[in-house]
Amino acid sequence: MSDFSDQVVVVTGSGRGIGKDIARAFVERGAKVAVASRTEANSSAAAEELNAVGPGEAKGYAVDISNYDSTIDFGKQVTSDLGPVSILVNNAGVTRDGLALRMSEEDWDTVLDTNLKGAFNAVKAFQRTLLKAENARIINISSVIGLMGNAGQANYAASKAGLIGFTKALAKEFAARKVCVNAIAPGFITTDMTGDLTEEQQEQIKSGIPLGFFGETSDITHATIFLAGKEARYITGQVLTVDGGMVM
Repeated sequence: MSDFSDQVVVVTGSGRGIGKDIARAFVERGAKVAVASRTEANSSAAAEELNAVGPGEAKGYAVDISNYDSTIDFGKQVTSDLGPVSILVNNAGVTRDGLALRMSEEDWDTVLDTNLKGAFNAVKAFQRTLLKAENARIINISSVIGLMGNAGQANYAASKAGLIGFTKALAKEFAARKVCVNAIAPGFITTDMTGDLTEEQQEQIKSGIPLGFFGETSDITHATIFLAGKEARYITGQVLTVDGGMVM
């Protein structure tokens, strides 16, 4: 089990779901974690829950990651409260599904601004401390949709594919400072979103997954903890697909 004692970790979109599970894993391993969510209610509730886990600590922050100035202010506040950040997990993401021919400009912008620009904003907010930290890590949560596309998700696919390109470019730029930058591309993971699918829809999706079942949030968390740990010191610019074999 990796130990992250005395390290400061930021996880965006961690008020619930995959992000909160990732934040929990870092707290369990001794880190000080900034739990970032769009709303004060979600971030505070998640932080309170995680503080009961220990031995690390969590502090909630409400931030609109798609807004550059707000994210820069968030970065200053986290650094002041918790100390220099050495691990950044860009997990915040939204969907606004619809066929491209009917998609509104607003739905396009909302998804790109949160999923892609939000990651850029977060890197800008913490780049100075990351570049000075020992064993610093940036982990971007992309999606298999960014690798294979999906009808009705042109905006989401573009944002997640862009995140992969951003990961690779950043890995080359930050390599001289020994900052490892990688992406994780989840497949279908059991969350509130998959719970909204009918049984027939779920079975149809599973038929395209070689392992034959949906993943769990813990599968993404385990991959994140691995890439954040010292064991992954020689891995950068890579995309780790956690998808049951959907993309090969």
